Amino acid sequence: METTTIIYSQALMLLGGAVIAAPLFKRLGLGTILGYLAAGILIGPVAQQITEGEEILHVSELGVVFLLFIIGLELKPSRLWQMRRDIFGLGTAQVVVTGLALSFLIALSGLLEGAASVVAGFGLALSSTAFAMQILEENNDTNTRYGQRAFSILLLQDLAIVPLLAIIPLMAAQAPEDTTTPLQDFAIAIAAVAALFAAGRYLLNPLFQVIARTGARDVMIAAALLVVMGAATMMQLAGLSMAMGAFLAGVLLAESSYRHELEADIEPFRGILQALFFMAVGLSLELHVVAENLLNIMIAVPVLMLVKSLVLYGLCRASGSRHNDAVRIGLLLPQGGEFGFVLFTAAAAAGVFSQATASLLVAIVTLSMALTPVAAMLSRRLMHQQDETAEEIEENFEGAGADVLMIGFSRFAQIASQILLAGGREVTIIDHSAARVRQAATFGFRIYFGDGTRLDVLRAAGIEKAKIVAVCTQKKEVTDRIIDLVHTEFPNARVFARSYDRQHTLELRARGVDYELRETFELGLLFGRKTLEALGVNGDEAIGIMDDIRRRDEARLVLQEAEGITAGRDMLHSRPVRPEPLVKPKREVTHPADALPGNVAGSETLEKTE
Repeated sequence: METTTIIYSQALMLLGGAVIAAPLFKRLGLGTILGYLAAGILIGPVAQQITEGEEILHVSELGVVFLLFIIGLELKPSRLWQMRRDIFGLGTAQVVVTGLALSFLIALSGLLEGAASVVAGFGLALSSTAFAMQILEENNDTNTRYGQRAFSILLLQDLAIVPLLAIIPLMAAQAPEDTTTPLQDFAIAIAAVAALFAAGRYLLNPLFQVIARTGARDVMIAAALLVVMGAATMMQLAGLSMAMGAFLAGVLLAESSYRHELEADIEPFRGILQALFFMAVGLSLELHVVAENLLNIMIAVPVLMLVKSLVLYGLCRASGSRHNDAVRIGLLLPQGGEFGFVLFTAAAAAGVFSQATASLLVAIVTLSMALTPVAAMLSRRLMHQQDETAEEIEENFEGAGADVLMIGFSRFAQIASQILLAGGREVTIIDHSAARVRQAATFGFRIYFGDGTRLDVLRAAGIEKAKIVAVCTQKKEVTDRIIDLVHTEFPNARVFARSYDRQHTLELRARGVDYELRETFELGLLFGRKTLEALGVNGDEAIGIMDDIRRRDEARLVLQEAEGITAGRDMLHSRPVRPEPLVKPKREVTHPADALPGNVAGSETLEKTE
């Protein structure tokens, strides 16, 4: 009974710490991760309310397992194959170069020698999947190009823990207890992966079909947890990481029709356990080790983060990343990782280095984790503005195809889309601005990243299914290219377009668009009408004047189509309209405003300054 009471009180403290710290740190702009860490340090090492930090850490590592399962659900095997160069090229280069550089610096400093420095260096080369993915999710950057490259590096690092753990017995001070050869261990690992793939292909979908027919929601949740935990345990028994098993299970179910339901079932468990993981890292921090080695830690943590950032930046630039993306990746992954805890603990148990050294390395990793949100915020100051406008994200048109294909999501398109959605119509939206796509996605819009001037993008976005193509791009030349492409490749498509100015309207009509509208025309009419009403003109009269101006404008456009831009200038009002006299004047008087250069082409000068 006493043990149960202790467990309840500890759970209450952890939940209370999470509820208080996470929103507070989020409000301060430091991120929820740092809040969880601070709560753990305050509850554990400072207040000494919970002393079993390492035990909680082992349980909370399931949060990382569930995180990788959800990531796997979002990655179809075909997409994973497309990322192979970043995973096995950039990822491998990062681990090898960073590991060798850190090993050299550790040996040079005299802290460790030989095999011990290699284990420490490569252990510190691994970054935190949990921290990095949490930051990407909070900033809605998971599907950006830099987010995908960062994930590729993290995935390879998770794979790298397998050979790193395998070489520790070879470096051990005493003979290892394991009697199997490395070749046998490798064969067991391959067999486990093959068994998991076979189960995913032939057992998982039929299992979920049977459960779905029962309609039992709680059983579906239990089955989802069973799949994740079963796959993770299988990989662990085979000598691989639990996180890797969960990730592979997610990838196998990425094509399943139950993917979204599985993600919804797992998400609450993932969120709670991942928060517990960050708090457990804080709980397990040994403050006396930090105090005794404060100088070494103050030097080691910034050196670690600087070396990793520079290596990541250089490798990303060498492999084709823009400056901004390379900066983001370099300052997103400079910390040590949770798998470092596993590696250092195993190395200490095998006698590669002492337990005190392992505690020191864990403290360095923990503090580097704590500084990661600060480093991620620093990246904004080091980015180039011109690169930001050219940022790109992964093109993924899954689920595209609707009655209306809207190209460009400017302010004009945002308002127009509201009318369409309110009318019950599906709208597929594509835009070439990564920042705008991310921002629109946060408001729930079904928007896709893509260049509307490319034929393959238009096809992928479902233009062949669309009843109307709404071209709402801002630049005149881009709009013209898209319309010409659509008319050439899809002559039956109905095209509605936003025009830049009056001249552009005439050009669009000549191109044969079904409907065009100047963005500022209707707004100008409404603004003028409201101003008249504010000056005392009757509302009905003001509406009549507005309608008359609209008719005059359309009549002018018809004349200008036939006779040129200067036609119909007599239909413009260049001075206040007065009641016509009963007797016609003997001679016409030319108002000075009629002779202004700006009136030669109607309102073109004004419209072109919009």
